[in-house]
Amino acid sequence: MPREFRGDIKLDVRDSKADWDAFLPDKAPEGAPNVLVVLFDDTGQAAWSPYGGRIDMPTLQRLADNGLTYSQWHTTALCSPTRSTFLTGRNHHLNGYASISESSTGFPGYSSHIPRNMASIATVLRDAGWSTYWVGKNHNVPIDAWSAGGSKKEWPLALGYDRFYGFIGGETNNWYPSLAEDNHYIDQPYMPEQGYHLSKDLADHALQFIRDSKQTEPDKPWYLWFCPGANHAPHHAPQEYIDKYKGAFDDGYEAYREWVLPRMIERGILPEGTELTPLNPMAEGTFTEGDRVRPWDELNDDEKRLFSRMAEVYAGFSEYTDAQVGRIIDYLEETGQLENTLVIYAADNGASGEGSPNGSVNEGKFFNGYPDDIDENLAMIDELGSPATYNHYPTGWAAAFSTPYRMFKRYTYQGGVADPLVVSWPKGIAARGEVRGQYHHSTDIVPTILEACGVEFPDVVDGVEQHPLSGVSMAYSFDAAGAPTTKETQYYEMFGNRGIWHDGWKAVTEHGPLLGRGDFENDRWQLFHTDVDRSEAHDLADAHPEKVEELKALWMEEAKANNVLPLNDLNVVGKDLETFLAMEFRVPVSPSGQYTYYPGTSEIPERNAANTHAVSFKVLSEVMTTADTEGVIFAQGSRFGGHALFVKDGQLHYVHNFLGIGEPQKLSAPMPTAGKHILGIDFAKDCMGDHHEWYGTATLYVDDEAVTKQEIRTMTGHYALCGEGLCIGYDSGDSVSAADYEGRFDYAGGEITKVVFDVADDAYIDVEAHFAAAMARD
Repeated sequence: MPREFRGDIKLDVRDSKADWDAFLPDKAPEGAPNVLVVLFDDTGQAAWSPYGGRIDMPTLQRLADNGLTYSQWHTTALCSPTRSTFLTGRNHHLNGYASISESSTGFPGYSSHIPRNMASIATVLRDAGWSTYWVGKNHNVPIDAWSAGGSKKEWPLALGYDRFYGFIGGETNNWYPSLAEDNHYIDQPYMPEQGYHLSKDLADHALQFIRDSKQTEPDKPWYLWFCPGANHAPHHAPQEYIDKYKGAFDDGYEAYREWVLPRMIERGILPEGTELTPLNPMAEGTFTEGDRVRPWDELNDDEKRLFSRMAEVYAGFSEYTDAQVGRIIDYLEETGQLENTLVIYAADNGASGEGSPNGSVNEGKFFNGYPDDIDENLAMIDELGSPATYNHYPTGWAAAFSTPYRMFKRYTYQGGVADPLVVSWPKGIAARGEVRGQYHHSTDIVPTILEACGVEFPDVVDGVEQHPLSGVSMAYSFDAAGAPTTKETQYYEMFGNRGIWHDGWKAVTEHGPLLGRGDFENDRWQLFHTDVDRSEAHDLADAHPEKVEELKALWMEEAKANNVLPLNDLNVVGKDLETFLAMEFRVPVSPSGQYTYYPGTSEIPERNAANTHAVSFKVLSEVMTTADTEGVIFAQGSRFGGHALFVKDGQLHYVHNFLGIGEPQKLSAPMPTAGKHILGIDFAKDCMGDHHEWYGTATLYVDDEAVTKQEIRTMTGHYALCGEGLCIGYDSGDSVSAADYEGRFDYAGGEITKVVFDVADDAYIDVEAHFAAAMARD
């Protein structure tokens, strides 16, 4: 904080007295700890070995053995909202993160813009004398700020972080990620064939940041938020880690639930007598069909083999990433820093049910409303986890890894909000290998860190009076195993699904997320006595109607105080869509329908680029060619869905890769003589297919001549949920057509002047499909 100048200023510097202390930053308290926060994605309690699961997590187990495992720690049920609580210590609606930025609306709790009176922990710790770093996933940049030209006020550096290295958005390809450093996008440093994997790269940069800090400021503590892409889809891992789990899940997800529950009880994670909830616990009409689980005994042998392998890949991905965290822990031990480093290792929500009841080898199919084909998936079974797939397991494994609870990610039942948390701080915690059962929440992480560091959250930050923290410190539990929880109340809300916990009781609405039903005032509330029924197996609402009414009233109080209203369970079809669009969702089409792009620029995120989904479009490139011209003119997407215009072997090619199904659709023609030319593609949509894909005629042009044409089908949703944006003069990340070129394949032997995308002639925009893809990205 600024300090008063206490020197003496005279006319002559010789007679004046300097005061450096007025300008130098504050120093952290003597003996203050480093802080390492590791936050995984999409992981239920029953997945990991310290909680009794089959996925070996040696680093996490090492920390648990040297610290504490929390059995009743909770999140918001979704990644961006939970991560916002790690940033600010306030409830997710107060942060503007009711859901993800892609589904934001024009209401305070839903804007995805963090208000200035919700200052971040990084700002507070940096002002107090810590170096501050963020490595990995960042799903808390508003969608309007994703592009290179967007405001950087809510990128990490403006939120108090000295350095940032990672990716923007909900997920990215772990073999070919879309990367950003500080305030700009960058190319990945090397390729998979050279040993690249995102988890390894992130650990490399985390180590670099710490080493750089200690080299120049050896006595200055640091705070590092490490957020790997794991365990969010796509599930990518080195083959040796996948193969470690061969056969480990062949008994199926229902058998896994029966197997893991007693192990969780044995470890003290759950109390004796905890019961399993049903595999499909919700009544018909109260949840979306995409969240249903297919019973294992109704699967055929091929489906069982495929689903088991998908779980093996997920497990390998998780353990490999844990090994990368282990490299950081090893370094801290080797350098004598681990003893006084507060390590917080957690996951942001329950296991993900976004793989649908059937799983997928290309998650993009689900988000495009296109069904997976079991034969196509089986053909890729040996490729799962490799660069050739973009895979996600089926809902059955989401239920299994969230054992013994109801449902999974996005639900405010325990399956969505009860998550693993291990805390280790050798210097500050005397207990070793113990379980703590106090009820806590992700909003409690910031207060816990601040108390451990000896820092109070200021009333005013950068001239703005601050909103009080929503959470409470967990530090009292470090050395008081039997102490009662200091938390009294925690509300929950996600896509219209509501819950409230208060003094050992919890009420939840029978109203699944994105149900599209509204009628919230008539929802039935279930009641669970979680002090004795941790899994929420027994609904006591009929036996205690007065308790239900008490908790309903308390939920409404919390909702009003935390900007939770208005509730939004809008589906992605019909009148619901029209309602949502009226609340500021904008179709990505400019008033003119034309977008002009230039070479030498960074990748354009898909949500900020010209839309070529479910529309007729033209792409015209003004280029200078020579006899040696080769390379990409434009590319967007990847082998899992995308399109590109490029020159190779004296031929002009346009490829449209439809969800990675079959060979990419290709139009080719000889290149013209050297000189200035207009090269382009025209797609005129004709009819919609059974799954809302569009069929039409693609025509390849050289100057004003149509050189070839053919019917193709185009994707309705996004080419990619994150990354793989529009590139001019190169292809970033994974190639649109790996059979034709690999890597960037820069345009060379000529010059691109500009590339113009034109959708002005299209009268129909399939906003339903755009919105469905937006809502799916979590």
